Amino acid sequence: MPTAPRICPLCEATCGLTLTVDGTRVTGARGDRDDVFSRGFICPKGASFGEVDADPDRLRTPLVRKDGVLQEATWEEAFALVARRLPPLVAEHGPNAVGVVLGNPNVHTMAGALYPPVLLGALRTRNLFTASTLDQMPKHVSSGLLFGDPFAIPVPDLDRTAHLLMIGANPLESNGSLCTAPDFPGRLKALRGRGGTLTVVDPRRTRTARLADRHVAVRPGTDALLLAALAQVLFAEDLTDLGALAGQVEGVEEVGTALAGFTPEAVAAACDVDAGTIRAMARELAAAPTAAVYGRIGGSAVAYGTLTNWLVDVLNVLTGNLDRPGGALFPLSATAPAPRPAGPGKGFALGRWTSRVSGHPEVKGELPMAALAEEIDTPGEGRVRALVSIAANPVLSAPDGDRLDRALASLDFMVCVDPYVNETSRHADVVLPPPPPAQSAHFDFALNGLAVHNQVRFSPPAVPLEAGRMDECEIHARLILAVGQGMDGAAPDAVDAMVIERTLAKAVTEPHSPVHGRDPQEYAAGLTGRTGAERRLDLMLRLGPYGLTLDELRARPHGIDLGPLTSRLPGLLKTRSGRVELLPAPIAGDLPRLRRALDERPGDRLVLVGRRHLRSNNSWLHNITALRGGSNTCTLHIHPDDAARLGLADGALARVRGEGGELEAPVEVTDTVRRGVVSLPHGWGHDRPGTRTAVAVTGPGVNVNQLLDGTRLDPLSGNAVLNGFPVELAPSA
Repeated sequence: MPTAPRICPLCEATCGLTLTVDGTRVTGARGDRDDVFSRGFICPKGASFGEVDADPDRLRTPLVRKDGVLQEATWEEAFALVARRLPPLVAEHGPNAVGVVLGNPNVHTMAGALYPPVLLGALRTRNLFTASTLDQMPKHVSSGLLFGDPFAIPVPDLDRTAHLLMIGANPLESNGSLCTAPDFPGRLKALRGRGGTLTVVDPRRTRTARLADRHVAVRPGTDALLLAALAQVLFAEDLTDLGALAGQVEGVEEVGTALAGFTPEAVAAACDVDAGTIRAMARELAAAPTAAVYGRIGGSAVAYGTLTNWLVDVLNVLTGNLDRPGGALFPLSATAPAPRPAGPGKGFALGRWTSRVSGHPEVKGELPMAALAEEIDTPGEGRVRALVSIAANPVLSAPDGDRLDRALASLDFMVCVDPYVNETSRHADVVLPPPPPAQSAHFDFALNGLAVHNQVRFSPPAVPLEAGRMDECEIHARLILAVGQGMDGAAPDAVDAMVIERTLAKAVTEPHSPVHGRDPQEYAAGLTGRTGAERRLDLMLRLGPYGLTLDELRARPHGIDLGPLTSRLPGLLKTRSGRVELLPAPIAGDLPRLRRALDERPGDRLVLVGRRHLRSNNSWLHNITALRGGSNTCTLHIHPDDAARLGLADGALARVRGEGGELEAPVEVTDTVRRGVVSLPHGWGHDRPGTRTAVAVTGPGVNVNQLLDGTRLDPLSGNAVLNGFPVELAPSA
């Protein structure tokens, strides 16, 4: 039976697969042993690629709301309705009357990477809400302030480091995040095997924590205090050594002064970590021949998320491990802009505008997802009246889904690009379904920029596009044409041609560009690719740091190895000083809030944290039978001592109450969570009427984010606080 190589789009690991195909059907999936990056590794999600691809609940044709009911329609009818409804609404109420919501599956598709920026340009709205403010925005803010570029995110050099300190991450379940690394478990075991040290800071004894040399069960939400104390020890014991970074960093002494009060003894009670353990961790970090500090969502979706992420890189800087092999390095993607000469840049600014209702500052062009409901349901000029949602399900992923659910029902118009009728898209007036992943080309624009090894891979469609379906890139292009001004009747490729023209017009004027001084029209004529999207990819590869072409990638279906990560400073810095700015003013301004946390004592108060499952990632994967069961269940984890104190029995229902509401969940008594902590996984709650996900509704679980009212945000990033928030528990009546 024929086979086809394919990069897995189901999580951030980007593993190479070998698909077995029969016509337009994927009949099997195994790891691609010849893949230059993953070398045959596969997880249960990748092994289930065929079932994901063939899910019978995936929509095959567009849906249009008629007489209050979503009904099948032609593509022409669907786009015509968008063109008839959205532009007049913008003309009457202004561009900010339209909101755009982007979910995290966009990072796993070519269309999701290439077209939303063009859509935003066509709509001219400032009301952009993405999954970043439910997950990673603190890292973008920290990188923007430190390095001048919110996308300059250093990743641990997993394959060469001698010491890895991991904060709030569980890659044995998640496969890694903001750190693209196929076979993350194998890489951690290799670290241990070569004599290296793994320290995991997590309130749960996860599978990753069980692998560690040292597991520190910190109190949730206090990671910033712990990291500040580690940095204080480095200063107090004269253990700082910037190495090759000396001369490239400003503000080191100021950081030492700002953190002087965060001694191990001062933070111990708040963190519930012994001061001696904190000192030992700092000394081990400083003494390691190479080391990397890496933090993820457990340190991002908390009250001090930006400070936590800032301190991760402060520790990497103070130990001389930023931008050096074996430490934390900046990947160089094949589609990254060609390197510019080192020197001062424009810097990074926060709060260029604010949200209408609560005045939340803009970050990286986005507003907090937690503010979406109030921007819709609060009357007044500038209210969001229409929504374009692409691969998103914020009713389940954002705080206070009940309020958002009601708000979506009140919209004047809503269009969703989504393969399912889910808890969010059930409110749409138009649903535009992309084809299954096997029928789309694939390239990882964003995730290659976070990879622990420089490489590049391209997957053409594994099977032909079925009759009646539309290519995902064409869907996006037609949507842009439908909402744009003066583009009626244009072919979808006109969108790509416009982007290529604009990109080349700028590139030929830049002295450091590989096409400086060239004729843009002549150069554009030489681009290859069967679609406009592929021609855009070809251009980005040619303009990139390696000067590759799409034809070269097609000739190497298992990828091209571009070598290990290398030092890139100061060339990537875009700060106004041209150096790493270690104590930016917004960070300094937020430190007093962290100092006040030194005096907080939880008493018997319980706090809730989320958790990941290896067989899950986004809510839509709950509709895949092969990925249900095992540990992938929606249960409330609680420590035996807390269960006994509260009268909660294993398997019984508990009533959980938070600031935004309450729910009932089955209890799972386990000592894998520390005392004072309970845990519920995210992405569940498939019990709303009108959805069309037959498998998910058979075991709907509960929506943990319904416990929140959306007011708890990290002030610098606008990231929702989804971990470490207080809850009350009692046996269900």
